[in-house]
Amino acid sequence: MKEKVFEFLLNVPKGKVVTYGQIAEYTGNKKAARAVGNILHRNPDENKYPCYKAVDSKGNLSRNFAFGGIEMQKEKLESEGIEVRNYKVDLNTYKWNETK
Repeated sequence: MKEKVFEFLLNVPKGKVVTYGQIAEYTGNKKAARAVGNILHRNPDENKYPCYKAVDSKGNLSRNFAFGGIEMQKEKLESEGIEVRNYKVDLNTYKWNETK
């Protein structure tokens, strides 16, 4: 599952976010959103795998973002042109609707 999670992240385009649930569904287990979060928290290479692009089902950023906390996740998203308000992104605007 871990490999599929990181594989998915490599495809997320600049300026887009995905939810933990989307990633879980891609791995074949749509109920594994929490497991996805745990995998992302142990990301072996933050520069290769852009885990900062993962948000919860309501667009909230991670309070426990592994690479510098919620402020760093916010900065990384904003650097891609993603508007963050109150540590939340508008999924209607920024969610990537990938095709398999």
